[in-house]
Amino acid sequence: MEVLRFLLAPFVASLILTGIHAYLGVHVVERGVIFVDLALAQFAALGATIGILIGLDPHAGASYWISLGFTFLGAAIFSLVRLRRSRIPQEAFIGIAYVVASAAAILAVSKATGETEHLKDMLVGNILAVSWPEVGHTAMLYGVIGVFHLIFRKNFLQISMDPAAAEARGLSIPFWDFLFYASFGFVVTSSVAIAGVLLVFCYLIVPSVGAMLFADRIGRRLAIGWTMGTLVSALGCYLSVALDFPTGATIVCTFGGVLVVMLLLHAAFSRGHEPKAVASVAAHSFEMRDRV
Repeated sequence: MEVLRFLLAPFVASLILTGIHAYLGVHVVERGVIFVDLALAQFAALGATIGILIGLDPHAGASYWISLGFTFLGAAIFSLVRLRRSRIPQEAFIGIAYVVASAAAILAVSKATGETEHLKDMLVGNILAVSWPEVGHTAMLYGVIGVFHLIFRKNFLQISMDPAAAEARGLSIPFWDFLFYASFGFVVTSSVAIAGVLLVFCYLIVPSVGAMLFADRIGRRLAIGWTMGTLVSALGCYLSVALDFPTGATIVCTFGGVLVVMLLLHAAFSRGHEPKAVASVAAHSFEMRDRV
């Protein structure tokens, strides 16, 4: 019971991460900007490094706001480089921004005199160390962001899934993209500090990818993603205790294992429909040959 009480706060935090990241993951996958959270996290780390250089306490509120400001800078960049008619994919700009922000952070760290260990904690994270006040603060922040996305869900979804139709409606894609990435920046800055980059990436991408195997509609994909995230969080926390493994890494590996199982199930269910499809294609081919 003592172990269960110890794991309760990390488990609740993982449920909160599942709620917001499974939804944002739908947008990220549809937009094809899979590594945007890593890039925004690196901008946040660069902001934290600058805060240390100017003598701020890395645990103080001012340091958080500087990190958030740099995250907004990344959001502005990503919203401006999304050119619908450009031959350069947006993911290329995201990769470039990530590399440059990483190099700038390394340069800043080389001049920092102390507290650089905090930067490692920010990127690696330690979800076991999360406290109930942090859980409550994160829940309120994500609740506000969730309401914001609920109110403007039609605009966000249309820009993510059909930007041409959104543009035809008169929506300003750079403006709404900035709002999306800015709200995403709030989530990433807070989530990475709690869970680390690897776990946040899994909560963002894996439930959405797993849901896409079995559903096309947004509502069903969200339901599958939330269910998957909840079950994997519970199983990962249990395995970390049973096997005496780090919780964050255990949840990440559990996500990978469950996704493999879902891929196998999808392949098994799809195989039953393949003969009909192959027969249909073959019949069509013979028909076309006879006509020729």
